[in-house]
Parts: sequence; C-alpha cells; structure tokens
Amino acid sequence: MRDDLLHPPAGPRDHALGPLDAPVVLVEYGDYESRACARAHSVLEDVLDRLGDRLRYVFRNFPLTDVHPHARLAAEAAESMAAHGGDDAFWDMHDMLFMNQDALDIDDLIGYAEAAGVSVEAVAGDLATEVRRRRVQADFESGIRSGVAGTPAFFVNGTCYEGDWRDVETFIAALRDAAAAGRDA
Repeated sequence: MRDDLLHPPAGPRDHALGPLDAPVVLVEYGDYESRACARAHSVLEDVLDRLGDRLRYVFRNFPLTDVHPHARLAAEAAESMAAHGGDDAFWDMHDMLFMNQDALDIDDLIGYAEAAGVSVEAVAGDLATEVRRRRVQADFESGIRSGVAGTPAFFVNGTCYEGDWRDVETFIAALRDAAAAGRDA
C-alpha cells in the first residue's frame, strides 16, 4: 500500500462526519458486506463519540465484488439515500447496512430506504438503472490509486494507517497523536 492518500483527504463530494477544521481527518475505504468493516464500524462509533470535534471521519466505498456479491449494490443504495435524503439519510443507511450484513438484497435495501423515510420509488429506480454506480466506482478508483487492496483501509491526515484499529484505545491514541502532530506542524 502507498503511504499517502492520493485523493484529497476530505472534499465536498465525500460523506463526512465532524467539523471541517478538525485536527484529524480519518478516511476509511470500506465494504458493506465485509465482516472486518462491520467490526471497524463498531470501533469507529466509539472513536467518534470519544474524539468528538477533534475528528472528521470520511467514508468511501470500496466494494470487493469478487468476494462480496452484494457490496456494490449496498454501496449504490447508500449513495441513493444521500441523493434523495441528504447526509443524514446516507449515515442512517450506512449504519443499517452494517447492522444487517446478511440482508443486502434489493428488497432489503429498498426496505431500509422506506424505514429511513426516503422515497422507495427513487431508491428502487436508482438501483434498477445503476445511476449511482459511477459514484461508487469513483470512490473505488481513488482507493486503488492510493494503494488500497482490502478493507477496511484507513488514512489518517492523508497517511496510510497500518496500526491496530481493532483495539479502541490503541486507535484513539494514534488519532490523538496525529492531532497533536497537526498542531505542532
């Protein structure tokens, strides 16, 4: 994997949580059908809660379709939610997808849209026409250019993070160190 993130650490097209001026930008390339990404999602909920405004978290789609046949469609559904319901709808779907990894067929995805209050017709239409596939592919390609080969892949302030993300305390310590280094620069 490359050491640096070739795509900007967080741009206006990204799905992000946290303030623009946060001292740490954490970019994750993830796959909604990956068990490791589901574990990372759980860890990240704690990290986001504990670091608060010191962290900006960005999620980019990296569906590994060779091993996860539903991952791309799930990513397209999340993108459809963003297009028709805004950022809050994207993050609602993001959470639902990780909580329901064994239920990612088209009927399930449309049901999640309905549960989130987003137009079922709009999401179903997007999934049928694959209109959101270009966005998912753009995320995937930015990951490839940055050296991502598997998920989850993390970049902290533009640099590949190869430390232990599974241990919340270790991950938080690394992110706090990155925040301190950013202040000292």
